Amino acid sequence: MEEFQGPEPGFCENPRSLELNQRRWWISVFFCGFLIFVGDSLVMLLLNFYYVQDNRSDSDQDRQYKGTWTQALIQNAAFPILIPLFFIFPSPKPNLETVSSQTSNGWFRVLSLYVSLGVLVSVYSKLYALAKLYVGWGILVSTQLILTSLFSAFINRLKFNRWIIISIILTLAADFFGSPAFAGTPDEDESDAYGIKAWLILIFPTLAFSLSLCLMQLGFDKVLVKTKRYGNKKVFRMVLEMQICVSFIATLICTVGLFASGEFKELKGDSERFKRGKTYYILSLIGLALSWQVWAVGLLGLVLLVSGLLADVVHMCASPVVALLIVLAFDFKDDDFGWQRRGALLGAVLALASYFYSLYKTKRKETAELKKRENNNSEA
Repeated sequence: MEEFQGPEPGFCENPRSLELNQRRWWISVFFCGFLIFVGDSLVMLLLNFYYVQDNRSDSDQDRQYKGTWTQALIQNAAFPILIPLFFIFPSPKPNLETVSSQTSNGWFRVLSLYVSLGVLVSVYSKLYALAKLYVGWGILVSTQLILTSLFSAFINRLKFNRWIIISIILTLAADFFGSPAFAGTPDEDESDAYGIKAWLILIFPTLAFSLSLCLMQLGFDKVLVKTKRYGNKKVFRMVLEMQICVSFIATLICTVGLFASGEFKELKGDSERFKRGKTYYILSLIGLALSWQVWAVGLLGLVLLVSGLLADVVHMCASPVVALLIVLAFDFKDDDFGWQRRGALLGAVLALASYFYSLYKTKRKETAELKKRENNNSEA
């Protein structure tokens, strides 16, 4: 986990080190994917628990859609738990000559990157918290994958092949048929009254989330690596640094929103209405905050290692698994793991297999080219 990097020219001096670097890269990819699955599962389980215990479905429409600044703040506020990890993980020595020549310009670029990403994250945190109460969860992530694909093509110059396209199609189908139940979704008669407003609320958070993924990838490649503060390598500290700084900015914005909107006055009432009592109310919020950080670290890890598109694909492919866990944990009416969701689970597996097969072919081609280059250098 020290290095998050596949083989690149000049880094591997012999076939054995090349093989070890490849193996380390694959382990890192699967570990980040695992964090996304764990984070997604915990977040959705705790969100359902929160809205069930909050008696939100029995409330009038005015209170039905409140508490969104609180949820947005919770999504970002637990970043301090990552600070010890940031100092525990080693950092490669930077190129002092290069760093000194780029100090002022480099720090300004890094600061601009984190501030802009922090604003984007605060926007989609707030609007996601609101949008999922209007239109539910499934349609949100389906829309964002389409936008992420478009942004990846134009911003990150991602080259699509048939395996990636197949993966995207299967992922959309898996999420459409296997999206988990969500206790905060309004009834049909409530959502009809907010149809136009719901669709307007839907587009902005998905746009902000997809754009942030692609800008994070661009920031890793064009800012953090180019400043050479970590040498020429992509390391785990980059993920932690970006998550801590971006979440710090987003937390400040969400805190201002919480107090400026007057929503902080409702926190006492929310805890008193909680069926299980104040203790479970506080524990559910703490659990949500920690789960969001697990999810975010996994997401950023895949953005650094591969692309924002793969991070979004893995995030969406977790939907059928989350749906199964919610069926087992809650007794929602008309919610079961029927043939549609079983098919969605199979589709998610095939979607991941298709994308990872594309990665395997790409890495195998890179490895062959590197070995060929090394052989030519040794003969010369």
